Amino acid sequence: MAQLEGDLSPPAGRFAIVAAKFNSEIVDALLAGALDGFHRHGVAADRIDVVRVPGAFEIPLVAQALGDTGKYGAVVCLGAVIKGETDHYEYVCRAATDGITEAALSCGIPMIFGVLTCTNEEQALDRAGGKAGNKGLEAAEAAVEMVNLMTKLV
Repeated sequence: MAQLEGDLSPPAGRFAIVAAKFNSEIVDALLAGALDGFHRHGVAADRIDVVRVPGAFEIPLVAQALGDTGKYGAVVCLGAVIKGETDHYEYVCRAATDGITEAALSCGIPMIFGVLTCTNEEQALDRAGGKAGNKGLEAAEAAVEMVNLMTKLV
Protein backbone atom coordinates (compact mmCIF):
# COMPACT_ATOMS: atom_id res chain seq x y z
CA MET A 1 0.00 0.00 0.00
CA ALA A 2 1.38 3.38 -1.01
CA GLN A 3 0.80 6.30 1.29
CA LEU A 4 1.51 9.83 0.08
CA GLU A 5 1.75 12.97 2.15
CA GLY A 6 3.46 16.31 1.99
CA ASP A 7 6.31 17.46 4.16
CA LEU A 8 7.91 20.71 5.26
CA SER A 9 11.05 20.45 3.14
CA PRO A 10 11.89 23.56 1.09
CA PRO A 11 9.43 23.59 -1.82
CA ALA A 12 9.97 24.79 -5.36
CA GLY A 13 8.02 27.62 -6.95
CA ARG A 14 6.30 30.80 -5.95
CA PHE A 15 3.59 31.52 -3.39
CA ALA A 16 0.95 34.20 -3.08
CA ILE A 17 -0.69 35.57 0.03
CA VAL A 18 -4.03 37.36 -0.17
CA ALA A 19 -4.50 39.40 3.00
CA ALA A 20 -7.53 41.46 3.98
CA LYS A 21 -7.02 45.04 5.19
CA PHE A 22 -10.13 44.95 7.40
CA ASN A 23 -9.24 44.10 11.03
CA SER A 24 -5.69 45.07 10.09
CA GLU A 25 -4.16 44.62 13.54
CA ILE A 26 -5.11 40.96 13.45
CA VAL A 27 -4.47 40.29 9.76
CA ASP A 28 -1.09 42.03 9.86
CA ALA A 29 -0.06 39.66 12.66
CA LEU A 30 -1.29 36.69 10.59
CA LEU A 31 0.69 38.00 7.61
CA ALA A 32 3.85 38.35 9.71
CA GLY A 33 3.33 34.78 10.92
CA ALA A 34 2.86 33.49 7.37
CA LEU A 35 6.00 35.23 6.13
CA ASP A 36 7.91 33.78 9.10
CA GLY A 37 6.52 30.32 8.35
CA PHE A 38 7.63 30.50 4.73
CA HIS A 39 11.08 31.72 5.79
CA ARG A 40 11.44 28.85 8.29
CA HIS A 41 10.79 26.35 5.52
CA GLY A 42 13.15 27.71 2.90
CA VAL A 43 10.92 30.02 0.87
CA ALA A 44 12.79 33.25 0.16
CA ALA A 45 10.90 36.55 0.33
CA ASP A 46 11.44 37.15 -3.40
CA ARG A 47 9.31 34.04 -4.12
CA ILE A 48 6.29 35.43 -2.26
CA ASP A 49 3.79 37.97 -3.57
CA VAL A 50 1.46 39.67 -1.09
CA VAL A 51 -1.81 41.13 -2.36
CA ARG A 52 -4.00 43.23 -0.06
CA VAL A 53 -7.78 43.30 -0.48
CA PRO A 54 -10.40 45.35 1.40
CA GLY A 55 -11.88 42.48 3.43
CA ALA A 56 -12.47 38.74 3.72
CA PHE A 57 -15.35 38.89 1.22
CA GLU A 58 -12.95 39.99 -1.52
CA ILE A 59 -10.36 37.26 -0.90
CA PRO A 60 -11.84 34.49 -3.12
CA LEU A 61 -11.95 36.53 -6.34
CA VAL A 62 -8.33 37.63 -6.02
CA ALA A 63 -7.20 34.17 -4.90
CA GLN A 64 -8.78 32.64 -7.98
CA ALA A 65 -7.28 35.30 -10.26
CA LEU A 66 -3.83 34.56 -8.81
CA GLY A 67 -4.37 30.82 -9.13
CA ASP A 68 -5.45 31.21 -12.75
CA THR A 69 -2.11 32.84 -13.65
CA GLY A 70 -0.30 29.53 -13.22
CA LYS A 71 2.56 31.35 -11.45
CA TYR A 72 1.93 30.00 -7.94
CA GLY A 73 2.14 26.63 -6.27
CA ALA A 74 -0.30 27.74 -3.57
CA VAL A 75 -2.22 30.78 -2.38
CA VAL A 76 -2.57 31.55 1.32
CA CYS A 77 -5.76 33.43 2.20
CA LEU A 78 -5.65 35.53 5.38
CA GLY A 79 -8.43 37.51 7.01
CA ALA A 80 -10.37 38.00 10.22
CA VAL A 81 -14.14 38.10 10.57
CA ILE A 82 -15.41 38.95 14.05
CA LYS A 83 -19.03 38.37 15.00
CA GLY A 84 -21.12 41.47 15.56
CA GLU A 85 -24.77 42.12 16.31
CA THR A 86 -26.09 41.42 12.79
CA ASP A 87 -26.15 38.52 10.34
CA HIS A 88 -23.32 40.11 8.33
CA TYR A 89 -20.81 37.79 10.04
CA GLU A 90 -22.52 34.64 8.75
CA TYR A 91 -22.71 35.96 5.17
CA VAL A 92 -19.07 37.02 5.04
CA CYS A 93 -17.83 33.79 6.64
CA ARG A 94 -19.87 31.67 4.21
CA ALA A 95 -18.78 33.71 1.18
CA ALA A 96 -15.10 33.49 2.15
CA THR A 97 -15.26 29.78 2.94
CA ASP A 98 -17.21 28.75 -0.14
CA GLY A 99 -15.32 31.13 -2.42
CA ILE A 100 -11.87 29.97 -1.36
CA THR A 101 -12.93 26.34 -1.72
CA GLU A 102 -14.35 27.02 -5.18
CA ALA A 103 -11.17 28.85 -6.21
CA ALA A 104 -9.01 25.88 -5.19
CA LEU A 105 -11.14 23.41 -7.07
CA SER A 106 -11.33 25.65 -10.12
CA CYS A 107 -7.59 26.42 -10.27
CA GLY A 108 -6.36 23.03 -9.14
CA ILE A 109 -3.86 24.49 -6.69
CA PRO A 110 -3.96 24.64 -2.89
CA MET A 111 -5.82 27.64 -1.50
CA ILE A 112 -5.03 27.69 2.20
CA PHE A 113 -7.85 28.93 4.43
CA GLY A 114 -6.29 31.28 6.98
CA VAL A 115 -9.40 33.36 7.62
CA LEU A 116 -10.19 33.60 11.31
CA THR A 117 -13.90 33.41 12.12
CA CYS A 118 -14.17 34.42 15.76
CA THR A 119 -16.85 35.38 18.21
CA ASN A 120 -14.82 38.30 19.58
CA GLU A 121 -11.60 40.24 19.11
CA GLU A 122 -9.86 38.46 22.01
CA GLN A 123 -10.27 35.09 20.26
CA ALA A 124 -8.86 36.55 17.06
CA LEU A 125 -5.84 38.08 18.82
CA ASP A 126 -5.20 34.76 20.57
CA ARG A 127 -4.96 33.10 17.12
CA ALA A 128 -2.86 35.86 15.57
CA GLY A 129 0.21 35.34 17.72
CA GLY A 130 -1.38 35.11 21.16
CA LYS A 131 -1.88 32.12 23.41
CA ALA A 132 -3.34 29.97 20.60
CA GLY A 133 -0.31 30.49 18.34
CA ASN A 134 -0.29 32.15 14.95
CA LYS A 135 -2.67 30.71 12.38
CA GLY A 136 -0.82 32.65 9.67
CA LEU A 137 2.32 30.64 10.37
CA GLU A 138 0.25 27.44 10.32
CA ALA A 139 -1.28 28.47 6.98
CA ALA A 140 2.17 28.95 5.44
CA GLU A 141 3.23 25.54 6.71
CA ALA A 142 0.09 24.00 5.22
CA ALA A 143 0.93 25.67 1.89
CA VAL A 144 4.45 24.22 1.92
CA GLU A 145 3.15 20.78 2.82
CA MET A 146 0.43 20.87 0.15
CA VAL A 147 2.81 22.03 -2.60
CA ASN A 148 5.15 19.17 -1.72
CA LEU A 149 2.22 16.74 -1.73
CA MET A 150 0.85 17.99 -5.05
CA THR A 151 4.23 17.40 -6.72
CA LYS A 152 4.01 13.76 -5.66
CA LEU A 153 0.55 13.38 -7.20
CA VAL A 154 1.41 14.47 -10.73
